[in-house]
Amino acid sequence: MSYLDELNESQRIAVENINGPTMVIAGAGSGKTRVLTYRIAHMMEKNVDPFNIMALTFTNKAAKEMTERIGQIVGSSEAKNITMGTFHSVFSRILRFNADRLGYPTNFTIYDTQDSKSLLKEIIKGFSLDEKAYKPGNVLGRISSAKNNLISPEDYETNGNIQEEDRRAKRPEMARVYRSYAKRCFNAGAMDFDDLLYQTNVLLRDFPEVLHHYQQKFKYILVDEYQDTNFSQYLIVKKLAAVFENICVVGDDAQSIYSFRGANIQNILNFKKDYPDFKLFKLEQNYRSTNNIVQAANGVIAKNKDQIKKTVWTDNVEGEKIHVVRSLTDNEEGKVIINKIYDRHKSEGLEFDQFAILYRTNRQSRTFEETLRKLNIPYKIYGGLSFYQRKEIKDLLAYFRLTANPNDNEAFKRVINYPKRGIGTTSLQKVIIAANHYGVSFWEVVNDFNQYPVDINNGTKNKMIEFATMIKSFSAQLNQLDANILAHEIAKTSGILKELHTDKDKGPEEVERYQNVEELISAIQSFVSNQEEGQSKSLSEFMLDVALLTDADADKGEDKNHVTLMTIHSSKGLEFSNVFLVGLEENLFPSQLALNSRTELEEERRLFYVAVTRAEKTCTLSYSNSRFQWGNLITCEASRFIEEIDSKYLHFETAKRAGGKSLNDRSNSFDRPFTGGLNKSFTSKSLKPINEVNSKSNIKGSATLDVKVGYNVEHDRFGKGKIIKLEGRDADKKATIFFPGHGAKTVLLRFAKLKVLDY
Repeated sequence: MSYLDELNESQRIAVENINGPTMVIAGAGSGKTRVLTYRIAHMMEKNVDPFNIMALTFTNKAAKEMTERIGQIVGSSEAKNITMGTFHSVFSRILRFNADRLGYPTNFTIYDTQDSKSLLKEIIKGFSLDEKAYKPGNVLGRISSAKNNLISPEDYETNGNIQEEDRRAKRPEMARVYRSYAKRCFNAGAMDFDDLLYQTNVLLRDFPEVLHHYQQKFKYILVDEYQDTNFSQYLIVKKLAAVFENICVVGDDAQSIYSFRGANIQNILNFKKDYPDFKLFKLEQNYRSTNNIVQAANGVIAKNKDQIKKTVWTDNVEGEKIHVVRSLTDNEEGKVIINKIYDRHKSEGLEFDQFAILYRTNRQSRTFEETLRKLNIPYKIYGGLSFYQRKEIKDLLAYFRLTANPNDNEAFKRVINYPKRGIGTTSLQKVIIAANHYGVSFWEVVNDFNQYPVDINNGTKNKMIEFATMIKSFSAQLNQLDANILAHEIAKTSGILKELHTDKDKGPEEVERYQNVEELISAIQSFVSNQEEGQSKSLSEFMLDVALLTDADADKGEDKNHVTLMTIHSSKGLEFSNVFLVGLEENLFPSQLALNSRTELEEERRLFYVAVTRAEKTCTLSYSNSRFQWGNLITCEASRFIEEIDSKYLHFETAKRAGGKSLNDRSNSFDRPFTGGLNKSFTSKSLKPINEVNSKSNIKGSATLDVKVGYNVEHDRFGKGKIIKLEGRDADKKATIFFPGHGAKTVLLRFAKLKVLDY
């Protein structure tokens, strides 16, 4: 059977039309990756040279899987000749090949976010700027935005609008910080992630012969997830495709959710303006989800005005209705959802890896984690500290980085005194000051104290020189030994292995650190073993792979049978049998920060669409009537996105204690059909507070609802205070209370458990 026979009609047409500008709009679960993969295979079947194909993805994992699938059709040897990978990995290799044109070393370092923040913190401190106004994370975000819009430090400094924005943000020295940051990176022979795209644009702009070379080389260009590209990525692709215009972009405007990273939905919406004679193909059959889930998601996304119209449909079963669960509080929400998972695991025999809990913000994970731990249910939070961000791993990687690029200032700072060799912070600071004064790297100062004098004692100087000599010995072997042998040599000679081996007797955390380094060495050994004949097995090549890992690529092969917890942004591209979408309340989802314009609200709606369409079999929407925020209990309203789903696709439940038993009692039944308003379209106004008729049963003490302004009361957490304002009625009655030492707090009376002291 031909690989083309595995495709439906829409997919096949998109695969077979390989020439000219093409846009494939792929609805959720419509087989987008298969189309992209088979299209490349079909090109090669039609005698397109794989060396002339460039395919850009957003994760290395996706690129690897596509290469393997193409190899199964046309042969693995030929498939490896395709230039395939993430934007950053593909263009970092182009930059390494042309680094000298831009004044960078071939083995330039790639700074991660932690490196960049460390450098910015040093710059901000050196300029004596207010660290609250110039928070490294915010400053890095500002610089990142500038680079993604191809704004150089010089352009930034002379742009009146930008300068006015910085003045309003009380960061008038931003241009100076940006300029210093760029210079310090350059002196260290380092690029950050944004530089990999920014400098590629500079390369193609300033060196026409380089642009011409790659235009002729990449006659066919394919871009996955085109809706997630930023201006910098868009411009690179547009330049490279300008000669042959054999460009195919694949994506879904309904899943554009990364504007905070600089992604511009207009890139996909305006594709027809760039290429008026383009061909449009729509993949509208969903193979992932049940019909109820597909239709519910369609109903919501249809509310967006800025979109490419399509009708997603499925031949899958009707499936269960989407469950809507309402809880009293956010803490109760955690218990209800986790108990549902536990009950289905026991009653239906479902494995834990079939469940995912998705939320708008990372901070929402706490209540779910607490119950998961109490019930001893395995879980994993994605988006936490990755393997390559652990301290012991970054320490050893810093030695590897210095070996490849001794001018790497951040790596130098990290390990100059690790393991301890008697080089103090004060001495290091003097080296840093001298380096900045002379405009050179820290390495250059340590290697020539005569040319760059530093006021430190001879004993410390000798220790620094000994350190530099050790690094030089590693560098001399960089191209002589494979990565595995050299990594062992560095780990041993640097003293890191001895340090961790000595510590591992101290406790489980120390043992884990030692095991993590063992895991890193194993990863290097695997890298060397998997490199093909003719491919580099050097430590530099391994470091390039590590530097370009994305969050989605981090998979250490651990036990997969766990409940998954992650933000909706992290879930894009994934699928789960059963999805719980939690915290669906106004001002949380949609976020209060995204209600200033239609553009922002529509992105929140696309985020909701992405969340719902992760589900294959069941989807549960959950919200609570109240939630603690900054120490205050606030009343919540159901998200407008629940309202936007036709009620015929929904089943309403109420999380309710049965017989007064604890929610942690797994024998309880928490679900109760919600009967109000089912004959009409669902609105949040129809959701009455739980047990509204008997609301006083929720109050501790009959006096609580009868309090008045001026009463002195006592709160469990804030102590004694005086009521200064009352608002609302019955179960929604709220009091604003002034607590000495804590200020004014607004509490919901039915939960506050106030003790009336006097009248």
